[in-house]
Amino acid sequence: MQFEFHQVDAFSDRPFSGNPAMVYRLAAWPADALMQNIAAEHNLAETAFVVREDAGWRIRWFTPLTEIPLCGHATLASAHVLFEVYQEPAQRIDFLSRSGPLSVTRDSGRLWLDFPRRQPGEVGGLDLAALTRALGRETVQVLAANELLVVLDSEQAVRDCQPDLAALAKLPWPGVIVTAAGREHDFVSRFFAPAIGINEDPVTGSTHCCLIPYWAERLGKTELTAYQCSQRGGELFCRLEGERVKIGGDATLVACGELLLG
Repeated sequence: MQFEFHQVDAFSDRPFSGNPAMVYRLAAWPADALMQNIAAEHNLAETAFVVREDAGWRIRWFTPLTEIPLCGHATLASAHVLFEVYQEPAQRIDFLSRSGPLSVTRDSGRLWLDFPRRQPGEVGGLDLAALTRALGRETVQVLAANELLVVLDSEQAVRDCQPDLAALAKLPWPGVIVTAAGREHDFVSRFFAPAIGINEDPVTGSTHCCLIPYWAERLGKTELTAYQCSQRGGELFCRLEGERVKIGGDATLVACGELLLG
């Protein structure tokens, strides 16, 4: 048994930056346990599996530890592989996922994710002192969507953040976003998710489902630029369109091969 894979650096126009994702285009679904083992073998933040169905492409995402309901950069990577490697002729690819319908459109060389908006709201029962200790710095505002959204007072505070990952993993959220207004971009962010096996995600499309509506409201604009200031880093182009967000970025194919399973 063998499976063809492609590795893509998402949200980057060059190798060795952005967020790497592994992509498998399959004829049929293997066992969940096998997909989880494959993701653990690659040990990237996410591995995506796509299978053609009548209404589009079914997509699933796995971290090294677990399946997750939504992943932006691995969706962008999957679309890039379908467009560039498998020569998908359409300008738009529709995906079916646990988070509902998703799509990726190519426009003037850039890929645009169409994802559901996640409006961040107030947090109940938050131990703010524990969060402050875990982050090692004071917070300006704390909200939550699927993840905890923590606003800091400056871009430099986001860049300098060195959280206690073991303490973050004990919080009752799958991950913690730290964000602030940017100097050269409208906003910057970082994302830590040790509870699901990702100490820090290099560039995270899905967190922008809540970052975009938050900063659109704060800044009074619906088109924004964003930068995720991890070590690898990545630039995202953002639009708020009602109950959907559009997240634009580049992608670069960096490796391909076959997984051999005896």
